[in-house]
Amino acid sequence: MIYESHHVSVAIARSPAEVYAFAANPANLPRWAAGLTGSIANVDGRWLAETPDGPVEVAFTPPNEVGVLDHDVTFPSGQRFYNPMRVFANADGSEVVFTVYRREGTSREAFEADAVAVLTDLRVLKSLLE
Repeated sequence: MIYESHHVSVAIARSPAEVYAFAANPANLPRWAAGLTGSIANVDGRWLAETPDGPVEVAFTPPNEVGVLDHDVTFPSGQRFYNPMRVFANADGSEVVFTVYRREGTSREAFEADAVAVLTDLRVLKSLLE
């Protein structure tokens, strides 16, 4: 099975290294990711966040120099969602791209709402960094 996808992006007038450093820090997630606006803490090497749906674990790919911010979000049920995300150069600034997948059982309306929510989050990230 292959998921339908939508790439959501924003340009940010900051260097890729600066954008990456801020976005890769899980402690900053509540500042710009609406679904993770509760507390977040590093507990025994795992980032655990309070959400409206209960506690979730957020695990980013290891630190890297190429702007990969892929991350898994694992819910208390054990259900895990992989989220591709990248930061790369856009002239004198950066481009942040997040891929939204339409997972099995997700309605067209819910998929579109997810893409709008991600775009809103990325715009908040932009406002914090510019």
